Amino acid sequence: MKTPRYQQVLLVIALAIGAAVILVAPDARAREKKEDPAIERTRKQVRMLDDLYKTSIVLITTHYVEEDSDLAAGDAFQALFKTMKDKGWHEVRLLDATGEPYDDDNSPKDAFEKQAVKQLKAGKSYVDEVITKDGKPYLRAATAIPVVMKKCVMCHDHYADVPEGQAIGALGYTIPIE
Repeated sequence: MKTPRYQQVLLVIALAIGAAVILVAPDARAREKKEDPAIERTRKQVRMLDDLYKTSIVLITTHYVEEDSDLAAGDAFQALFKTMKDKGWHEVRLLDATGEPYDDDNSPKDAFEKQAVKQLKAGKSYVDEVITKDGKPYLRAATAIPVVMKKCVMCHDHYADVPEGQAIGALGYTIPIE
């Protein structure tokens, strides 16, 4: 019995499509691994903001905090973080990693923050994930805040026995991906 012509054509088309899928699939997988340039730009923005905020906190603490009654750099930066959020730039929060927050508002609140703090305490310095909020993409990121100077203990006496370099907190960012 002879196969009708249209079935032969369908078989050739099916084989051609199958071969194309096999040949193209590795390229598609390679493209999936390549990050979206907008996400990479946003990660770079997090690194820049993180350097800016952390360097500033250390400089202010080093040069302006002399006694317990002085305004703590952390308090000043909480006000700065609120201004950045109110102006629509980004959100950044101080997150406690000790279990004894200086302020209860600094406790990790959602699954991302709780998981990020665990990973940072385990030695990572950076954690992130892409989310969608109100139909728009955002990068959630967290960076470790280690004990870097003895003056930290002026406001945070429960850090006295924390080994230098150990993460005692994090900065948690939510930044629009543009």
